[in-house]
Amino acid sequence: MATDKRDYRILVIEDNAGDFELVEDFLFEHIIAPKITQVTSFSSAREVLEQCSFDVLLLDLSLPDSNGEALISGINEVANDAPVIVLTGYVDFAFGIKSLSLGASDYILKDELTPMSLYKSIIYSIERKKITNALERSEKRYSDLFNLSPLPMWVVDVDTLKFINVNLSTTNHYGFSKEEFLSMTLYDVRPSEENSNLEKWIKEDRENPHASPLRLVKHRKKNGEIIDVELQIAPIKYKGLRANIVIANDVTQRFKYIAAIEDQNEKLKEISWIQSHVVRAPLSRLMGLIPLLEVCDETDEERNKILQFILTSAYELDDIVKSITDKSRVEDFPELVEKNKKPDHED
Repeated sequence: MATDKRDYRILVIEDNAGDFELVEDFLFEHIIAPKITQVTSFSSAREVLEQCSFDVLLLDLSLPDSNGEALISGINEVANDAPVIVLTGYVDFAFGIKSLSLGASDYILKDELTPMSLYKSIIYSIERKKITNALERSEKRYSDLFNLSPLPMWVVDVDTLKFINVNLSTTNHYGFSKEEFLSMTLYDVRPSEENSNLEKWIKEDRENPHASPLRLVKHRKKNGEIIDVELQIAPIKYKGLRANIVIANDVTQRFKYIAAIEDQNEKLKEISWIQSHVVRAPLSRLMGLIPLLEVCDETDEERNKILQFILTSAYELDDIVKSITDKSRVEDFPELVEKNKKPDHED
């Protein structure tokens, strides 16, 4: 008695009426209400498949307008991801294997067909196709993530250190073509002074094959430019090889910016020290001399001495201000100048 209540849509491509009736009876043995459509030629199958989708196709290998390998290939092209089960009356083991390589999901001799063998083949083929499609989607997502990444990414063989795949961002950023990369090793993108570090890291990776290290390295572009790069590394299996997938982030400009900020900070510290120590001395003298001028009984000679001290202190203070100005040139603090610049519409 049929027990499977799932709503299977089955296309039977069979021109022999007796064989079709047998297949139809077998289907109802285990499926309560299969939705069966029959066509008798390749051309009619193609027309139906252009309009409808099916869960599985049952294909006779000898049709009026096509047969054999050409028929299997043609049906697979229009099957819309439905698995194709070949049903044939010809005993040819070698061709059965060939049909699987052409995309058939299963190959069953009609003389050996039973309700259970047909049902199992349908169930297994549908599930196998789901898994295959899921793997293909997963591979496509990986491929898109890899190839469309805005950051350079590559895959390198752990044992030979050869590049085995690189994305477009890598070739654009480093200047080497993909073909050039695939003939290179990790040594070829590093300055020679980095070789000892590379060998140390290779040893660490081989001792800890499951680690995902983050490293700062120096790389060399094709034009000879040396750049600072942050590498995120993860171990993977790639086409049967032990490999690392690497994401590279060029941090050269970031390091230059940090160095410039640190240099500015040192200048600001020096300016601050000058303001708090050096400026205070002549300024204190000026503040001490000015009240003396207010004393009315001083002689002209004493007044002149006081004025000379004031002038000397003023010149000294002026030199200090010039020194501070030299240390705080406008070009050294572009962000600060831009921040305090008035808009064009303001006075």
